[in-house]
Amino acid sequence: MQLSFSLAEQPDDFTTERGRKLFAGPSEFVKGVVAISGLPPADRMEVCFAGRSNVGKSTLINALTGTKALARASNTPGRTQEINFFTQGESHYLVDLPGYGYANAPLPVVERWQRLLKQYLSGRQTLRRAFVLIDARHGVKQVDDEIMSLLDSSAVTFQCVLTKADKIKGKDRTGVLGQVRAALAKHPAAFPEIVLTSSEKGDGIATLRSIIATLE
Repeated sequence: MQLSFSLAEQPDDFTTERGRKLFAGPSEFVKGVVAISGLPPADRMEVCFAGRSNVGKSTLINALTGTKALARASNTPGRTQEINFFTQGESHYLVDLPGYGYANAPLPVVERWQRLLKQYLSGRQTLRRAFVLIDARHGVKQVDDEIMSLLDSSAVTFQCVLTKADKIKGKDRTGVLGQVRAALAKHPAAFPEIVLTSSEKGDGIATLRSIIATLE
């Protein structure tokens, strides 16, 4: 049966409150990891965020946590070369993966990032879900498809989060959603709901908080 990949609905009051409480707790940077030996202890649930460079990943993490500069945004593609770990309260890690699609990075650097990413995704037992961020204006690109395939092979459930949804309207949004759904249908690890977000407007932030708070 083909999955529909419907848009995630606004959570009910109880679930919204669970998300609010989780993200009302302190958010702190733990460390940036450049080698698998540097990973912090796997002592709590974690979710990770993946997306091509400048998709708005750092901005979304800052919006979720209600901070202005927890995750550092950069205008230079490929600037983030580490897996960055943040605590969320006492119970969760938020993990910011290196941006991909870094055309200006030297090949050996890209290969090192890819190797670290594969090791992390395939070996982290406390990782409950990956969120793959897609720019709502552009849809799924080849580099996005490649990371989704890596998540398939690593048996990591991933959920698509469309960013910058306020920048696209009407029939254009319908077309992009159709393209995204067709791309997701090819990936067995894809979760069958899409989250539509705008960090600037706050759209979808409560929904995403609730999803993270209710993972088991």
